[in-house]
Amino acid sequence: MNAFKELVEWLKQAITAEEQFHLGYAAESSEFVRFNHAKVRQAGQVQQASLNLKLINDGRHADLGITLAGSPEVDRQRLAEGLQQLRETLPLLPKDPYLLLNHTAWQNRSEQAQALPDLDQVLADISHGAQGLDLVGIYAAGPISHGFASSSGAFGWHQANSFNFDFSLFHANGEAVKASYAGDAWDSAAFAQRLQHAREQLEFLGRPLHALAPGQYRAYLAPAALEEIVDMLTWGGFSAQAIASKGSPLQRLYAGDQALSPLVAMSEQITASLSPAFSRDGYPRSDVTLIADGRAQGRLVNSRSAAEYGLSTNGASGDESPSALQMTAGNLAQADILKQLGTGLYISNLWYLNYSDQPAARLTGMTRFATFWVENGEIKAPVSTMRFDDSVYHLLGSQLEALTAERELRLSASTYGARNTSSSLLPGALVKRLTLTL
Repeated sequence: MNAFKELVEWLKQAITAEEQFHLGYAAESSEFVRFNHAKVRQAGQVQQASLNLKLINDGRHADLGITLAGSPEVDRQRLAEGLQQLRETLPLLPKDPYLLLNHTAWQNRSEQAQALPDLDQVLADISHGAQGLDLVGIYAAGPISHGFASSSGAFGWHQANSFNFDFSLFHANGEAVKASYAGDAWDSAAFAQRLQHAREQLEFLGRPLHALAPGQYRAYLAPAALEEIVDMLTWGGFSAQAIASKGSPLQRLYAGDQALSPLVAMSEQITASLSPAFSRDGYPRSDVTLIADGRAQGRLVNSRSAAEYGLSTNGASGDESPSALQMTAGNLAQADILKQLGTGLYISNLWYLNYSDQPAARLTGMTRFATFWVENGEIKAPVSTMRFDDSVYHLLGSQLEALTAERELRLSASTYGARNTSSSLLPGALVKRLTLTL
């Protein structure tokens, strides 16, 4: 943080009276371990830091990314060169009619004190639990930092530790069970339980496939499967811009023409999450209730949407998608899932989702990995890959029977450019009918 503050102070002295700036900071110090056949095949560390400089003058603005070297002199020189480059660019640009600056000198600092697990302990737990298994996966862990400062005196700092072990167990027949374990505090017993559950599912994959005809089936969607559905809703579903331009997949929900089950409640829960409580455009981020009792409530509003549509911004990201989504739990106990399902499908994962009818929030996709046929509360056989096509207003609306009392923290496994801090906390969902088309 001190190195970032020094660059901020230098920049304040370097700009002219007509200029304003936003300076964003992002850094990580990450450990990566890749596994194959339950053995460590590759291990390494990534340390990187970068700045995003926005220069503003007379309604014009431009951005530039700057990679930091870790040397105060070199980093100041790079920042100076970036400042000059933006000064030369600004006169070539038109004024932005939707530029809405925050001139408040807000302060927000959050540093997570929770220590990450010792890597030796993690490797020992994985090695012990995966004996006899063909485990493939990647473990990523370490602190991620974000900072923000403006010429108006705003300053934000956020540092959070997290780990994510994303893995699959393969059967000799080529089928697999996919699972993950993530959080900020490694619990050996909790990981062992997660791995044991995957091991048990793996045993069922050795049974002959149960042939299933297209039709409607009672189904349980595990948190990982529900995540795929919820992720589709975040593609503009809660965006103020998409709602205002009538391009949101949840347009009918926000118009009051449709409703979800009263069991459904979702929120953007920034507080105590891995995401910073401030946005790249200089606004504090707040918790937002998105859905309550199955009905639309708030929406995610960034500064541009606020300027264009006369709204109040709540610090949403540029694409106005959630980064710390939580869905309220239900009362279905984990031990009772198969019993309550009775006869139907247990779906661990979904993939290749897309909209078959976006205005109707109708989705299509495929089952993936461990999907099982259940009879009288007992898993009988795996089911081959099937395509589903159904509406969110059915799956989380008229056909939703129960949500689990236990929720699973799902961290983004994306490492494109840097580790992602997006997360979701989701229950499993028991639905009366899921439509399979082929």
